[in-house]
Amino acid sequence: MRKVDLKKERKHLYKPSIKKIEIVDVPKMNFLMIDGQGDPNKTREFQEAVEALFSLSYTAKFMVKKGEQAVDYSVMPLEGLWWTDDMAAFSTERKGEWKWTVMIMQPEYVTDELLEKAIDRVKKKKKLAALSKLRFESYHEGPAAQIMHIGPFSEEGPTIEKIHRFINENGYELAGRHHEIYLSDFRKAAPKKLKTVIRQPFQKVF
Repeated sequence: MRKVDLKKERKHLYKPSIKKIEIVDVPKMNFLMIDGQGDPNKTREFQEAVEALFSLSYTAKFMVKKGEQAVDYSVMPLEGLWWTDDMAAFSTERKGEWKWTVMIMQPEYVTDELLEKAIDRVKKKKKLAALSKLRFESYHEGPAAQIMHIGPFSEEGPTIEKIHRFINENGYELAGRHHEIYLSDFRKAAPKKLKTVIRQPFQKVF
């Protein structure tokens, strides 16, 4: 059986520096995704989405591991895209206005056909409210600036501002959605120990 560490293979995307902002070119990758809106700390919809994503991701992983491909790969971390209709008004203080997509990257071994079978297996074991909202599609982010944030989500504000300032000072402008990658399980880890990749796509100023 072949073992694959996806985070290690994509280290430049999932383990940025804590001290300095880095520029990456994020390639097209496949994701399981669920959309929603509202404060993630207060809405049940967000928790249901996270549960559905992980349940299906682990089911797919074990199907690949025990199938003909016999590949044991690591399930990737939860990621989130966050935005508001007016991104100029996007604020960590007004989370109730946020719209979001939570997602988990899937390796090439995971296909539409395999996911259909995985969904049937999950349905037989659990009743997950968000399972019907799930979609599988590719996402191409392109050029982006990122840095590692250590600590609670409530203290991300200065880090986000630092990235935005870096992008503007280097002659670019923000493009796409605010992106976070949750390397720690925020359901279990102490807030001060949370590791979160903060990423912001950008484009040239025309």
